[in-house]
Amino acid sequence: MRHFNKATGYGGKEYVKKTEEAMCDELGPKHDYMHLHIEEAGGTSLCNVNDTATGCSDKQKDFIGKWNAKPKDDLQKQVDRLTGMVEKDGASMKPEALTWAKQRLAIVKSLHKGPSKDEL
Repeated sequence: MRHFNKATGYGGKEYVKKTEEAMCDELGPKHDYMHLHIEEAGGTSLCNVNDTATGCSDKQKDFIGKWNAKPKDDLQKQVDRLTGMVEKDGASMKPEALTWAKQRLAIVKSLHKGPSKDEL
């Protein structure tokens, strides 16, 4: 299995197995490796800042708790800082650190944007 995005270019990048199971079992419904791979490869998160009960890791919940009450100016500064980290230093970061930086960026952008009209 290969994934393709802006970082991998046209050649894509191969999925790196995390267990000794067959790939179809590892990525199947018994495990959450498929969701983890999508989040890692896409630099995104299924975490919803308005409902942290599903899709958010403990690390993400702690980060949301820390930044949830911050003023918009502080959130914008954090967006700028994390964007700079991802765009300028992303290539030199370890994959886990880059994924966490992208997840934090998505969370801070969501907090900065505020609730949607449907949620009010």
